[in-house]
Amino acid sequence: MRPLRSFLFIPGDSEKKLGKVDGCGADAVILDLEDAVAPANKEGARRLVADFLKDRPAGQRSPQIWVRVNPLDGDLTLGDLVSVIGGAPDGIVHPKADGPADVRRLSYYLDALEAQAGLEQGSTKILPVATETARAPFALGDYADAGLNRLYGLTWGAEDLSAALGASGNRGADGEWAFTYKMVRSLTLMAAHAAGVAAVETLHADFRDEEGLRASSRAARAEGFSGRLAIHPAQVGPINESFLPGADEVDFARRVVAAFEADPGVGTVGIDGKMLDIPHLKAARQTLALHDAYSD
Repeated sequence: MRPLRSFLFIPGDSEKKLGKVDGCGADAVILDLEDAVAPANKEGARRLVADFLKDRPAGQRSPQIWVRVNPLDGDLTLGDLVSVIGGAPDGIVHPKADGPADVRRLSYYLDALEAQAGLEQGSTKILPVATETARAPFALGDYADAGLNRLYGLTWGAEDLSAALGASGNRGADGEWAFTYKMVRSLTLMAAHAAGVAAVETLHADFRDEEGLRASSRAARAEGFSGRLAIHPAQVGPINESFLPGADEVDFARRVVAAFEADPGVGTVGIDGKMLDIPHLKAARQTLALHDAYSD
């Protein structure tokens, strides 16, 4: 399965916005039952999301449809899952996860509900937002050995973490993430790769800032993130483009692979006056695999 580059949040209680999902261009949409929905609208949102899923059967939908449920520390999660599982969502976004134990608990719920609904066991993946509580960053390294078969990837968030820390802001005077948030971002990236799952970059809050979105998305891909959360349809195109290699990068990767294939058994080759070794070959092959995955 090719990596998902863009995850677009859609409020689960907005019929108007749900009506614009088809053809939005995102690789996946996240129908939100959590922060985007007021308490009084939760039940109505569940019904809308359930109907939306059933109108788009699994295997016949584009984009993928994920659902963000409410946190496990409340009393809404099971109701959310019971309401939507019959529509076979592609995945569940798990907010405010403290660590792998929370994800395992959510997975147990899904085991039972999938069996009840006649769905293939393990078909519903999980994407935890893995840094939204003060406890969560200390558990990031534990995902690597947790054996969570449903785990699609890890993503991170700054806003809820700020609230959990009683912080007045999460950016410095230069507009960049403050140290705490840079730290948890890096830890999320490394934890995802240690666990062998996707690393998903957090959202770019200013949906009017396309230049900033593109720049930060390209930087995120260069660091090892495979995709990004989006909060507005206008962000989808720039994100999708930024998480694919450009023509120059693809051309260079082809030259690297060709140089090694021309002389099998060597550990280094020289290209453009630079010595390249096996890690460069691995990176080149990854670049070409990503390019080929989206070259339909």
